[in-house]
Amino acid sequence: MKRMNRLGLLVLLLCFMIVNACSNAGSGQGEQKKEDDVELQVSAPGQFPIVNEKVTLKVLVPSNSLVENFETNEFTKWMEEKTNVHVEWEVMPADSAQEKLNLILSSGELPDVIMDSPVTLAQLMVYGNQGMFLPLNDLIDKHGYEIKKVFEKMPIVKETITTPDGYIYALPQVNECYHCTMSQKMWVYKPWLDKLQIDVPQTTEQFYEMLKAFKEKDPNGNGKPDEISLAGAPKTWFGAVDGFLMNPFIYSDKYVANGKIEIPYNKPAFKEGLKYMHKLYAEGLIAPESFTQNGDQLTKLGENPDTPILGAVPGGCMICSFTTRGKDYVTIPALQGPEGKRTSLYMPSPVTRPTEFIITNQAKHPEVALKWADAMFSEEVTFRSTNGIPDKDWRWAKDGEIGINGKPARWTILYKYGNIQNDDWKGTGPSFQDNDFRLSMSVEPGDIEQVLFAETNKNYEPYIPKISEVVPTLFFSEAQSAELAELEKTITNYVDEMKAKFITGKADLEKEWDSYVQTLDKLNVKRYLEIYQEAFDAKK
Repeated sequence: MKRMNRLGLLVLLLCFMIVNACSNAGSGQGEQKKEDDVELQVSAPGQFPIVNEKVTLKVLVPSNSLVENFETNEFTKWMEEKTNVHVEWEVMPADSAQEKLNLILSSGELPDVIMDSPVTLAQLMVYGNQGMFLPLNDLIDKHGYEIKKVFEKMPIVKETITTPDGYIYALPQVNECYHCTMSQKMWVYKPWLDKLQIDVPQTTEQFYEMLKAFKEKDPNGNGKPDEISLAGAPKTWFGAVDGFLMNPFIYSDKYVANGKIEIPYNKPAFKEGLKYMHKLYAEGLIAPESFTQNGDQLTKLGENPDTPILGAVPGGCMICSFTTRGKDYVTIPALQGPEGKRTSLYMPSPVTRPTEFIITNQAKHPEVALKWADAMFSEEVTFRSTNGIPDKDWRWAKDGEIGINGKPARWTILYKYGNIQNDDWKGTGPSFQDNDFRLSMSVEPGDIEQVLFAETNKNYEPYIPKISEVVPTLFFSEAQSAELAELEKTITNYVDEMKAKFITGKADLEKEWDSYVQTLDKLNVKRYLEIYQEAFDAKK
């Protein structure tokens, strides 16, 4: 009995010690957390440093071929000193970033922040709805400063990153490239216009007459019929001949008409555009290789040694590709079609990466992460993150220096783009580069950017459609995305194939148009448009 009593007492004593130890441990943790709450104080919006005690953020990011090392990077160091936020980097190889990201997302072991990674809009909604990605609306309301100014200056930014149910799950990268918003251009070799005394064409008929003169009147003067009036390359940046030349008949991409998403490919006006291009091809004014060649092959035509042979060429920046003769090519304006239609393809959204900065549900200090990203939208930080150290990599402009837009410049670059460096992040992370920022960069007369601005401003901006006619950035669910990807691939491949056949005459446009439209119906164009319409209606 005594033995049992002693044993009982020992058990009771042991239990008491365990309970007491647990209680003390819990008490200690509670005090520490309370202590942390007291010590960690965030600054008012827009003020630095953003926290009084240094905080570490775990950031997942793909590698950047132009950045030597994110950890030792000078901008990383400068940003830490300015904000009091230290970054613990997890860098994924860029070529396998999607696979690595998917593994991390499926594992549930998330960093505080996912930055610059290939998260799709569909994934953003899925993981946002699941709670893995934090909604940022309240954080922006309470701690946002620079991003609020961005929203005020460019409402389209907020519209672009807000899901149909009203949530913002990611902060964007904003890089407003003026000439990129109207990239569908047609370039013409001006010395031939001058020699043949041809005015820059304004209509499809005048364009036809110009191409015919290039073919028949020996503008390069070598006595040989070696001139190529028009050539394109379908896989290059707006290098397909049927893009620019379709716009005088019907808008060459998806568009909005009376609140409905439409495609041009099955409309009578599209047929008229194909008929016009077939006429050009049949008369030898479009090079046969225009439907198969790549960019390098097109460049060889434009850079033909000794003798120029290429008259007109579509593309976003042919003066970038033709390094020898590029300066002699000028754009022609959006052409007026036989029914009076005249329009430029327009892509107005300045949001280049809508899922640039995501805060996960494992972030210990989401308010700090939000404020850290918010700072990157300021002009000072954007200059540093994208261009490097003042007076080393860039400087403020001097009196008399002219910007891309022809107005007095504000700043200029001192480095050669394309070299690996360790002064800045070269496009990784949130930033805000609007036209005021980009176009105020000092350039030498005749600089490519200056030419692109002038040509775009003169020949394409006057003919942009109303913003209400342009399909905005849309959010699709995962199921919609999967279905849409399959439909889009099938429909696009078929349309591209038949456009080439109709233009070259391998398919008879008059005899086969109806069967072409019927095949599009069988490929479920109706469902394709329904998915777009569902997403468009949800966006309203």
